[in-house]
Amino acid sequence: MTTILVTGGAGYIGTHTCVELLNAGYDVVVLDNFCNSKPEALKRVQKITGKILRVINGDVRDKECLRKIFTKYPIHATIHFAGLKAVGESVTNPVMYYDNNVMGSVALIEVMDEFNVNNLVFSSSATVYGFSDTKPISETAPLRPFNPYGRTKRMVEQILEDLSASDTAWNICLLRYFNPVGAHASGLIGEDPNGVPNNLMPYISQVAVGNLKELSIFGKDYDTVDGTGVRDYIHVVDLAVGHVAALKHIDEHLDGLMTINLGAGRGYSVLELVRTFEETNSKAIPYKFVQRRAGDIAIYYADTSLAKEKLGWETKLNLSDICRDTWRWQSQNPQGYN
Repeated sequence: MTTILVTGGAGYIGTHTCVELLNAGYDVVVLDNFCNSKPEALKRVQKITGKILRVINGDVRDKECLRKIFTKYPIHATIHFAGLKAVGESVTNPVMYYDNNVMGSVALIEVMDEFNVNNLVFSSSATVYGFSDTKPISETAPLRPFNPYGRTKRMVEQILEDLSASDTAWNICLLRYFNPVGAHASGLIGEDPNGVPNNLMPYISQVAVGNLKELSIFGKDYDTVDGTGVRDYIHVVDLAVGHVAALKHIDEHLDGLMTINLGAGRGYSVLELVRTFEETNSKAIPYKFVQRRAGDIAIYYADTSLAKEKLGWETKLNLSDICRDTWRWQSQNPQGYN
C-alpha cells in the first residue's frame, strides 16, 4: 500500500483530503502541530472512512521530527498543507508567517531530499494572483500577491520552481485554489475557524446557527449582477478529490513541475450565496451592507481548463450542495469541534 505524508492534515482541507486518500486506498501519515486545528477532526476522519490514520503531533519546521517519520514509514509522496493562513494576521505578524510557511517548507523539502522522496503536491492559493483583473484567471496570469500570506505562498512556489529546474528527479504539483467552502456530507468534519470567521461561508453559517447576529456585506455598488462582489467557490470535497488527482498524475507521468488552478470555474455573488443558503436550508440570514474593503475587486474566478486537461478533474458539487453540506456541519456542530 502506498504511503502518503500529509502535513497539516488535521486542518479544514487536510481532513477532507485524508478522507479521499483513505477511500482511494492510500496509507496516510499525518503531521500536525494542532496550532489551528484539533485532534478530534482526525478521529472523525477515521470514523467516516473506517480506516486508521497514523498521526504525529509535531512541527514541519522540526527536521529531526521529519527524519523520524521518513525513517519509520515508507513515505512515497507528500501533500503539504502545513502553514498559517489568516491574511490579517500575516499583515500584523509577517515574520511569523515567513518562518512558519517558508522555513517549514524548506525543512520539509530538505528532509524529503535526504530520503529520496521526490513527489510533492503543494497547497498554494489564488492569492498569488493578487488583485487580478483577468477574467477568468488562468495559470499564466500575472503574479502580484498583496499581503504577507500570499507572498509566502508565492515564495514557496518559487523555491519549488527552482528546485525542479535544478533536479529533474522531483515531480511537483502546485495547486492554486480559490475559495474552499462546504463540508463533508456526513456533517462530521467541516470548517472550524478560530474566533470570528474571516471568510464568507462560515460567517453565513454562524449567523444561521445563532453565534453571530448578522452578516456584513462589503459593498453593494460593484459592476456585477447584483452589485455585490463575485468569487469562485469550490466545494472542499471537490478540492480534496483534486489533490488525489494531482498525486496520481505526478506519480504516473513524472513530468517535473506543473501549476494548476482548482476552482469551480465560475463566479457567484455574495447575495447569490446568501439566497442559495436561505433557499436550500430554509434559514433566514440577516445582513447589512457596509463600505467596500480597500483593494477588493468586483469579479474573481478561475480558469480551470488546465485541471480538466491534465488531471481529468472538474467540480461535481454545485452551490446548493455547498450550502446544504455547510449547514449540516454547522447545525450538528454549533461550536465546531468543541
